Amino acid sequence: MVVINVQKAEEYTKCVSSDAVTVVLFSADWAEQCKQILDVMGELSKLPDLNEISFLNVPAEEFSEISLKHQVDAVPTVIFFRNNTAIDRIDGIDIAKLTETCKKLANASSQNSKGSLEDRLKSLINKSKVMIFMKGDRVTPRCGFSKQLIAIVNDVGVQYETFDILSDEDVRQGLKTYSDWPTYPQLYVNGELIGGLDIIKELLAGGELPSTLNG
Repeated sequence: MVVINVQKAEEYTKCVSSDAVTVVLFSADWAEQCKQILDVMGELSKLPDLNEISFLNVPAEEFSEISLKHQVDAVPTVIFFRNNTAIDRIDGIDIAKLTETCKKLANASSQNSKGSLEDRLKSLINKSKVMIFMKGDRVTPRCGFSKQLIAIVNDVGVQYETFDILSDEDVRQGLKTYSDWPTYPQLYVNGELIGGLDIIKELLAGGELPSTLNG
């Protein structure tokens, strides 16, 4: 990631309209302090923790309408945007605040993303009373363990839904952490993890599987 030197208004509009954070420096070539901010932004753009943030350099005098819209009457001015809305700003040079704000907003974005994935996993797990996360689907299982599990559940005769983890890497990796269960397939009943193939075989052997799946 590098600092983008804005050449066209459309380029600026596209970036600040993103649902990711965009840090915009309103600058002027003649202002030495702007060069200091640009150097810091260049270093921040290289940090892995900030790789979701975009950094823009907007020449304030060349883009006077944009500057006027955001009440930029001196340089350097740094404004933080998300979804075309200014969410924070720094008037003048304050390297510590620039760094701190970037990290705070990046952390908030990461937490929001995590929360969104957890909500999605909960929704998928509760899509059906019996829910199976597997490689492939009930018609075309794509691994031997999934195929065996589907055959066992079919024999019991309960209704169930499947989700192909190979179709969504976020779900595939996220569900391992969410349920603290590292392998697939995974079978859930009423939103609760029952287990994988070995557990299902044990329940079948002990005569408990029908009641578990119907519970």
